[in-house]
Amino acid sequence: MPLAAAVVISAVWVVTTKHQARQLFGELEALNRERDRLQVDWGRLQIEESTWGTHSRVETLSRDRLSLDRPTPEQIVVVAAPGP
Repeated sequence: MPLAAAVVISAVWVVTTKHQARQLFGELEALNRERDRLQVDWGRLQIEESTWGTHSRVETLSRDRLSLDRPTPEQIVVVAAPGP
C-alpha cells in the first residue's frame, strides 16, 4: 500500500510539474513576442527621431516658422575663449 501511494503521489507531481512547465513556456513565448514588437517599435522611433533632427529640416523650419536667415559674413562674430 505505501508503494502505491508513493506512485500516485509521484504521478500527480509529474502531471502538475508538466502543466506548470507548459504554462510558463506559454508565458515565455508571449513575452518574447512582446519583446520583438517593442524592438520593432524602438527601431521605428529611432528612425523617426533621426528624421526630425536632420539639418535640412531644422533649417527649413527655422526659415519658414521663425523667419530666420543665414547670417552674412559681416554679421558673424568669432569669440575666442580666454587662454590658460
